[in-house]
Amino acid sequence: MIVLNNKYEFGDIVYLKTDTDQHPRIVTAFISCPAGDILYEVNCGTIASRHYEFEITADKVVQV
Repeated sequence: MIVLNNKYEFGDIVYLKTDTDQHPRIVTAFISCPAGDILYEVNCGTIASRHYEFEITADKVVQV
């Protein structure tokens, strides 16, 4: 049995830390990687992308 220790859940709204426009994205999938990491698939409209936990945040990032 595989147990994922995910920080975000299906349907959570997250933001990419590097997105200067801070578009909201919804978590739609988890991908378990061999090294034990989790990739989160997130959607912004019809565009899906995969990111590691350290790349996303639940709060908008204020760009300075």
